[in-house]
Amino acid sequence: MNHKTIKLLRLSYLRGPNLWTYRPAMEALIDIGDLEDCPSNTLPGFYERLTAWLPGLVEHHCGVGERGGFLLRLREGTWPGHIMEHVALELQNLAGMQTGFGKARSTEVRGVYKVVIRTRQEEVGCQALLDARDLVMAAIEDTPFDVAAAVRGLKALIDRHALGPSTASIVDAASQRQIPAIRLTTGNLVQLGYGSKQRRIWTAETDKTSAIAESISRDKDLTKRLLAACGVPIPQGQVVTSPAEAWEVAQDIGLPVVVKPSDANHGRGVSLDLSTQAAVEAAYALADAEGSDVIVERFIPGQEHRLLVVGNRVVAAARGEQACITGDGRSTVMALIEAQINTDPRRGEEEEYPLDTIRLPENSLVMLELSRQGLTPDSVPAAGQVVLVQRTGVMTHDITDEVHPEVAEMAALAARVVGLDIAGIDLVATDIAQPLEAQGGAIVEVNAGPGLLMHLKPAVGQPRPVGEAIVEHLFGPRDNGRIPVVGITGTQGTTPVALLLGAVMHRAGLATGVACSDGLYVQMQRIDCSQPSDWEAGQRTLMNRCVDAAVLENSPRSILDDGLSYDRCQVGVVTDVPLPSGLQDHHILDRDQMRTVLRTQVDVVLPQGCAVLNADDAVCAGLAELCDGDVIFYSQADRHDLQAAHCDAGRRFLLVQQAQVVLWRNHTATPLLDLTHPAVADLLQHHLPLSALLAAVGAALALDLPPPLVRAGVETAAPFFAHA
Repeated sequence: MNHKTIKLLRLSYLRGPNLWTYRPAMEALIDIGDLEDCPSNTLPGFYERLTAWLPGLVEHHCGVGERGGFLLRLREGTWPGHIMEHVALELQNLAGMQTGFGKARSTEVRGVYKVVIRTRQEEVGCQALLDARDLVMAAIEDTPFDVAAAVRGLKALIDRHALGPSTASIVDAASQRQIPAIRLTTGNLVQLGYGSKQRRIWTAETDKTSAIAESISRDKDLTKRLLAACGVPIPQGQVVTSPAEAWEVAQDIGLPVVVKPSDANHGRGVSLDLSTQAAVEAAYALADAEGSDVIVERFIPGQEHRLLVVGNRVVAAARGEQACITGDGRSTVMALIEAQINTDPRRGEEEEYPLDTIRLPENSLVMLELSRQGLTPDSVPAAGQVVLVQRTGVMTHDITDEVHPEVAEMAALAARVVGLDIAGIDLVATDIAQPLEAQGGAIVEVNAGPGLLMHLKPAVGQPRPVGEAIVEHLFGPRDNGRIPVVGITGTQGTTPVALLLGAVMHRAGLATGVACSDGLYVQMQRIDCSQPSDWEAGQRTLMNRCVDAAVLENSPRSILDDGLSYDRCQVGVVTDVPLPSGLQDHHILDRDQMRTVLRTQVDVVLPQGCAVLNADDAVCAGLAELCDGDVIFYSQADRHDLQAAHCDAGRRFLLVQQAQVVLWRNHTATPLLDLTHPAVADLLQHHLPLSALLAAVGAALALDLPPPLVRAGVETAAPFFAHA
């Protein structure tokens, strides 16, 4: 039966490096049916409808390599799978998740294609492909499609599932330094680095952030007492327990005053510049609803500032802005807020906006501010009357370069006194470019887990690299958070290779994690034999803070289903590249396609790393040209055709000569292992083939383990195979 439609046969999320890209991606298997006979240049009006809906497609270079390249392909004629790829990428870009990589490839089945797009979030990539299919079909059939609604839906998914902008800035900064990241929850808890070298962040808190310090920062009264004891200027204040006491203390301190909760953040429940009993008592109710205690303190005249301290230095600073409206004699306060404040493109409901939309009557602080001026949301201010709507909690202007060195030093001292490694220091000063004491300025709060968005996207001024500052705080200049990772793939002997290499590394004193088809091992003790997926097993190993090195087995199917569980590796082992078997559902049918799958392991070897390849398999040996690092060949023969050229290049070659494993380098032979040694002979007879032994020895040498230690590790490895 004829059908002109696009069927989605399968959607898969590739969570790590895969045969398409180093990054996570969505792969769709689609069937375009009779549309195989309908390239884009044969569909009347298709080009015009598609480009009218998505004018940004002009920026897609496609294979042409220049602006407008994809549109050229559209005019010349291309197929729906390729078009879906570009539409899905553009929809993600419009939603604020910038991506550029995509592929569309035909299979051996007529009309069936693989469409792949880079995505930073599974739910977003999946929906983008679904929307792309519907949009392309609407353009083909000349039916309506609501692009704006699709983009709103993707934005909602980003807001719900993706890392927040503060956390994302830190992860991106780590990525720039080649520091790997693992998201530990669906929220913002992220691991940077692997195994014992890892650090953890939770938005702007780190595993260096003291729980005691965080508790101190939540207690504003205790914080002030500690700061005052260390000579940090603070406003005079006192904890109160009732509206009447709040007014009494306000008079003792001297009006005007500030009323705020003792343990709230982000300006919630904070009322400033209060001079009347009614205002103080109303502010008490607002503060009491937010925190356990209420503080009344002296009002410091000046402007609000937020200084971000990371690792005992100020890395960014922002100044607050008051939000005001001007009456026209006709419009209500509510209407003026909508017209003069909420239309600001910097304001919005989502976290990505530096300023919040003001909603009445939900915003109790704004309602209190209006009541102090004798106004309600329905009042009509006179023409030219300026009405203060919001006086606190709106940090908009970057002023990092204006901060006086003494002010920066005082802010860093405040963070140290509380004990926070990352802190948001709130201070009030008339002029941030002058010392605080001379102008009567003061530090009013020290906050743990400070928001970073005001510094990443200031409404006015220059964005600051606060993510980079936090990464520098966590990792030294030469520290990339990596442990030695060995990845092993192929179809022959990969599990014995993993176990033997783990035994050798254990003998070398490394706390080694091994994830293979036989289970999960830590220090060669099996801790789980449930056989989770290769990806899950690898992730669990890399999340273990006890692990100093990792050996991870990856089957061809796991690479196709999930991708690799690590971004890069120190050593990549490929045991063979055979004809594929059992991979028909992925349309992997010949040896060239199998090579494309298994080359993934070689592609991720670090430039300072090494690939270990079976020279007895010509296709496997051919992967050497793809490696960014060094290459060690191994062969069961006593000589090999590739040996001379490989050794001429200063590289290593393992051969079996006169019952010895011999290392050739620079045409010099070094015997490594006697295969007639009883322990080695027993290992070969009962536990693993010779090719697996050679691969494990090659990987150990690639890790720069000394040959005597490698020999000792192999000769004592048999007990670790007892329950394998």
